[in-house]
Amino acid sequence: MKAVVLLSGGMDSVTALYAALREHEVVGVLTFDYGSKHNHREIPYAKLHAERFGLRHAVIPLGFMGEYFASDLLVSGGEVPDGHYEEESMKRTVVPFRNGIMLSIAAGYAESCGAEGVVIAAHSGDHAIYPDCRERFMEAMGAAIREGTYAAVEVLRPFIGMTKGEIAARGVELGVDYAETWSCYKGGELHCGTCGTCVERREAFAVAGLSDPTCYAGGGGNSEW
Repeated sequence: MKAVVLLSGGMDSVTALYAALREHEVVGVLTFDYGSKHNHREIPYAKLHAERFGLRHAVIPLGFMGEYFASDLLVSGGEVPDGHYEEESMKRTVVPFRNGIMLSIAAGYAESCGAEGVVIAAHSGDHAIYPDCRERFMEAMGAAIREGTYAAVEVLRPFIGMTKGEIAARGVELGVDYAETWSCYKGGELHCGTCGTCVERREAFAVAGLSDPTCYAGGGGNSEW
């Protein structure tokens, strides 16, 4: 199947790209610059992986989200909280309907370049706080995109039932160097090690029994595998 991959530059989406390259004909890669605190850290990694495989890569500006939406993940929001993803405080980092907006754009892009599928890396760990990562939403959005495109574009979510640890293990099998990915929501020079996505990143490597290649501001991780 010809497919377009949503690629943020994070662990999950980079792994999804590498998996898609094995399973589909990737005809395009989409990255969204929506005003998050860590976009400037993620996007270079998305670019690196797209260029590595000679893929057509578009970075689509969604500045209106940073201007009009309420979320502490955005530059316009408050400070990113520390803690685990499943904690109530982490809901402050949800960008309302982010995946719905991105999938809509990706569907139009996919049909425009002759693709039949859009790959998104939503996984089971996202379900706790992100309503637009849950399978019920993905099924509904997938049905709308299928009905709303001449090519009946499919929303492909290969990791929807997987944990982040399982994704990390799969990535290693595919040859992903996770030192070439970015997770931290705070967007500093190093991963902070304490925000929800850093905690999840550290946990994923530990659960999978993998060495963590990440340099954290508070220590931990390794500079290499």
